[in-house]
Amino acid sequence: MEEFIYTLVRTDDWRAARVAGAYHGSADDRRDGFLHFSTNSQLRASAAKRRAGVTDLLMVEVPGASLGGSLKWEPASSGSRPGLFPHLYGALPLAAVRRVVPLPLGDDGLHQFPPEIP
Repeated sequence: MEEFIYTLVRTDDWRAARVAGAYHGSADDRRDGFLHFSTNSQLRASAAKRRAGVTDLLMVEVPGASLGGSLKWEPASSGSRPGLFPHLYGALPLAAVRRVVPLPLGDDGLHQFPPEIP
């Protein structure tokens, strides 16, 4: 559906993924049974809802097509957010990652995204 999808990862979790060769998800991901991703238009709201105030956050960008049949487009598990969200059922291979961008907090307390994220 979207060319690129995004997941938000803490720096220490990303370091562990680099050692392992794959990202296996946060505690929330493991509890839910899939890795939570967002489209570029969903990303800011996802960060505000699930990662507000996190100072060591990274935005991981992945071409959705590189994930094959393990990627499913589904409603948010909470049902509180409209639209379909990309969910990855399996580990994220690091070879699929296009880029990783730090997301510092701005003076307003919100994460500062690259300009192409609306």
